[in-house]
Amino acid sequence: MMNITMVGVMLATSLVIGLLGLIAFLWGLKNEQFDDEKKMMQGVLFDSEEDLRHAANNKPNKKDKK
Repeated sequence: MMNITMVGVMLATSLVIGLLGLIAFLWGLKNEQFDDEKKMMQGVLFDSEEDLRHAANNKPNKKDKK
């Protein structure tokens, strides 16, 4: 049976974990960890033709949904 102490400990632990996550996210923003504007554009250059054909064949068609 959960008592008020257990709920308090769980709440405090959740708040600490959430605060640590927020601090890590803000640190990442400050240090430009999420600024990779060239990655998606350059990723296409390194795909082989076979990979592109495979992706095109696995793409669901609108005709298949009916």
